[in-house]
Amino acid sequence: MNFNLMHPAEQIVLLINRVYQKGLTTTSGGNLSILDSEGNIWITPSGIDKGSLTPADICKVLPDGTVVGKHKPSVELPFHRLVYQTRPDVSAVLHAHPPALVSYSLIRQIPDTNIIPTPHQVCGQVGIAPYEVPGSDALAQRIVKEIKKGLNVVIMENHGVITCADNLFEAFKRFETLNFAASISITASILGKPEALTDEQIELNSRKGLTSLGEFIPTSYSSEERKLRKEMCALIHRSYDQGLFTSTQGTFSVRLSENSFLITPYGVDRKYIEPEDIVRIEHNWREAGKRPSRSVALHKMIYDNHPEVNAITVAHPKHLMAFGVTHTAIDSRTIPESYIAMRDIGRVPFGTNITSPKTISDMISDKSPVVLVENDSVISTGSTLINAFDRLEVAEFTANTIIHAKMIGDIVMISDKEVEDINKAFNLKP
Repeated sequence: MNFNLMHPAEQIVLLINRVYQKGLTTTSGGNLSILDSEGNIWITPSGIDKGSLTPADICKVLPDGTVVGKHKPSVELPFHRLVYQTRPDVSAVLHAHPPALVSYSLIRQIPDTNIIPTPHQVCGQVGIAPYEVPGSDALAQRIVKEIKKGLNVVIMENHGVITCADNLFEAFKRFETLNFAASISITASILGKPEALTDEQIELNSRKGLTSLGEFIPTSYSSEERKLRKEMCALIHRSYDQGLFTSTQGTFSVRLSENSFLITPYGVDRKYIEPEDIVRIEHNWREAGKRPSRSVALHKMIYDNHPEVNAITVAHPKHLMAFGVTHTAIDSRTIPESYIAMRDIGRVPFGTNITSPKTISDMISDKSPVVLVENDSVISTGSTLINAFDRLEVAEFTANTIIHAKMIGDIVMISDKEVEDINKAFNLKP
């Protein structure tokens, strides 16, 4: 999908639907706009159901203020217009009321974007605008005071958040990423105090994946490869819809042969990824014209050392990451399914996947097919794509249930004797 070639009204409808469907705004809340090359502002209408908008519902505001369309433009038009007047580099603005960020707006604080690497890199410094009446010129002035500093993300006290960028997808990515960080922080607070990364650690992450791979042009695609590309895309879409992935974070790979595998590309929207976007890796070569996930070296290391592993996922779901950012141990002995799927969950410090991928590869076994990298991600391996995905899903389910259980009482884990009985019943190696 070439998002930038879509009509502005179509872009707005596509992304407001995503915002609404993910529960990040309400029927009447939120507004998106695009400034086109002719100086027109395309913006969501006022008071129209955000869950059923069509391109025909989007308002066009001409440079002289004339409104074209069948509805009134959003009451927040004043701050959209003022942002465009203030920042010539901005062509898209997104405003919504996601619960996690609204929670921070109520306590008038900014979530820590350094608990995992990506939020700081995607969002940059985040501002906060003092409260004013929605739709007022005073609110527009308070937002623009922050925007003038070069900030692209501003939390509005007792209101919501605004993000801006040179295109609407980039504004959406900043919005989704900051909300993701806020959700992790709130969830993690149930377990303990989140530990932020240092500037040096974030810089280390920025260098991940810089190892160059040569390019090759495939001469053919086997029937098996075509099938696996389609299966990967289906599971990537499912992972996004379930909150296991974000639009630009989350990786699948699957083995093709002893020396080749398929892997998710870097920077392609997980919601709409297609089979042709998937990257084939052959030895130390990548499919020409494509950029693989930055974790490609780790995947290759695992495949080289584990002939029994045929699929890998790397993800950042919020409940598991709550354990990762608080450095809290997670025990799979909650229900039999969790123990059977994951056994012992491995754990390594932040940066191990970058500086010492062999350490993670050496940890992986039938007894430990899932590894949590603190402040970073969870790595799940399996004999098939669905097996690796199931383990990821069960790992997040387990983290979710433990966190909820802590809010209602003392947790009783399955005993050693009960684990022994499970091992015997399911022929698991102790």
